[in-house]
Amino acid sequence: MTAIAVTVAGSDSSGGAGIQADLKTFAALGVYGASVLTALTAQNTQGVTAIHDVPADFIAAQIDAVFTDLDVAAVKIGMLSQVAAITAVAAGLKKYKAKNIVLDPVMVATSGDRLLAQEAVAALIRDLIPRALVVTPNLHEAAALTGAPLARTEQDMEAQAREILSLGPRHVLIKGGHGTDFGDGADSVDLLVGAGDVVRFSAPRIATKNTHGTGCTLSSAIAAGLATGLDLTSATRAAKDYVTAAIAAADRLHVGHGHGPLNHFYRTWRFT
Repeated sequence: MTAIAVTVAGSDSSGGAGIQADLKTFAALGVYGASVLTALTAQNTQGVTAIHDVPADFIAAQIDAVFTDLDVAAVKIGMLSQVAAITAVAAGLKKYKAKNIVLDPVMVATSGDRLLAQEAVAALIRDLIPRALVVTPNLHEAAALTGAPLARTEQDMEAQAREILSLGPRHVLIKGGHGTDFGDGADSVDLLVGAGDVVRFSAPRIATKNTHGTGCTLSSAIAAGLATGLDLTSATRAAKDYVTAAIAAADRLHVGHGHGPLNHFYRTWRFT
């Protein structure tokens, strides 16, 4: 049986994040990737210059095409910039009883450009977050979803994760990659919070500016693990290891003049 995952997200014309990063991640982890495009971005390693939203009826048509033919084992959801897109995706997931949904609430790009319209936040909370097996906000997204200040401690992270958990998902993975202001800053710590114990994932913080697409890659790596039959904790641990290694190898690539991409194929590409 071929493991299949689908990414529902926006396109990054520079190839480092969004649909492109997700498909690279699926391929690197041995999973067949399908896609549903929700937006096109004119984007590179230095920023986003334009966004063209895909009409909601065409998003629905893509979902129909994928789910009526492919045996989808996991779904990664990324950029959904407008209310209509969120509504269409939520309806499609309900229609096909989609499982293993990993929701990355993409709000702001690494460059600082806003990717989610303010009025769409309420729709995301109402229509999609309750359908997710796991929601994967970074510290800035967690603060935006809860209305709280940016987390400064792991206790703050857990508290915000539990508040998001009250919105209906089964788990929340709150990512501490931006948390250089607390602890000793030497490690990047993520917390997986569900109804039971908190699972802590830690990896050495890597000094590089090439982190474009990190959040997309982590969430799609989790979806890939779920598609192959791993439980959520195991899938998250494997995804954390993969992303850490892809960041560590990022400087072997020379792409663009800003925040470059991860090295998704560090296991197979050969460099001289």
